[in-house]
Amino acid sequence: MGEYVHSVTLDRDACRGCITCVKRCPTEAIRVRGGKATILKDRCIDCGECIRVCPHHAKRAVTDHLADWERFRYKIALPAPALYGQFNNLDDVEVVLAGLLEMGFDEVYEVAAAAELVSDATRILLSRGLLERPVISSACPAVLRLIRVRFPQLLDNVLPLVAPVELAARQIKRHVARQSGMDPSEIGCIFISPCPAKMTAAKNPLGTGRSDIDLVVSVSEIYPALCAAMKRTREPGEDLVTAGRTGIGWGRSGGEAAATLHERYLAADGIENVIRVLEDMEDEKLHDLDFVELNACVSGCVGGVLNIENPYVAATRLKRLGRYLPVSCNHLEDAIPPEAKWDREVNYTPVMRLDKNPLHAMELLEEMGKIEERLRGLDCGSCGAPSCHALAEDVVRGYAAEDSCIYVLQEKLEAVMNAMLVQNLEREREETEL
Repeated sequence: MGEYVHSVTLDRDACRGCITCVKRCPTEAIRVRGGKATILKDRCIDCGECIRVCPHHAKRAVTDHLADWERFRYKIALPAPALYGQFNNLDDVEVVLAGLLEMGFDEVYEVAAAAELVSDATRILLSRGLLERPVISSACPAVLRLIRVRFPQLLDNVLPLVAPVELAARQIKRHVARQSGMDPSEIGCIFISPCPAKMTAAKNPLGTGRSDIDLVVSVSEIYPALCAAMKRTREPGEDLVTAGRTGIGWGRSGGEAAATLHERYLAADGIENVIRVLEDMEDEKLHDLDFVELNACVSGCVGGVLNIENPYVAATRLKRLGRYLPVSCNHLEDAIPPEAKWDREVNYTPVMRLDKNPLHAMELLEEMGKIEERLRGLDCGSCGAPSCHALAEDVVRGYAAEDSCIYVLQEKLEAVMNAMLVQNLEREREETEL
């Protein structure tokens, strides 16, 4: 296994040491040490929340560049449904697809088309009644990694299907290789992504051993060139649209869940709301549901930090676009194709575990409790940790000192000053007696 690749990175020069990102990180993966933020890579799920909230733009997403496509003989664009919501006054998806061809792509394969196949596969699995209910969507890689790190007891509830973009890459690459006789290594599948988590998923896939996505380019990078290409594009001579409103609906919150055709579903978006739902699932409060769609970004994929448009505006545009399309253009027969299924389990990543030895872990947990009692419980963040509990954990792990808390430090300083004052008074008394 190669090195784990993260998309979310820190620009230390731009960082001012504020704690905005520290307080908003869903996995407590950020600390401020020495006046600068530090990302704990083993906890980071690349959700992009820190990018969204950083007032100094010190968090960035590292993605591939479009120029990297030169190493491929045949270039395939995989546009996310969220891409269509970035354009004002768009009433025909075909214009976007034709623009991508005008940019130099040899072929375009809509991720929305693969999403319709995943919707069919989901309905088939739900009808068989063999999955733990409620079934959790596996489409959002940030949510999947969140479950893996914070809610491992819910892993059995996760839908064992690959994300639509992965299915799209597998199907189109095999099709082109079969039709052209080219080696698959000469064919580049380039995903136009709305969020950094999908970049991470392509480099470090879960549920499968390898990804057929070769490059991940952000929507914000490709947008200017695509706008120019769309203006140059004349009326397309062929029908390029291969997805209906079901597939395009995946770009906004609720679209995937609605496509299951089940009434007992829940759709939540925004990482804080996602965590609340997962906590309720842990407490078995949602046992009457069949399906749960969770998106780390507000409004779904249209809310990804690599987009350029307001997520609510983009979601409205996708809904409007769907009016001019058929319900669905892609269907499965009775069987789910093997390339749509996971080929390996997604296991718990014990990054929150204090120690491998259970007895030592219990001792550390007890020590944490004692440290927390000595802290004020204000969760002010001035220590550089998101909460007093997190600081106590850092102390027992050896990452911080207890006097990182300004109140503990203040008490220590006061104790020292009081001791010095007593010494001075005793010295003055002795001098007076002499």
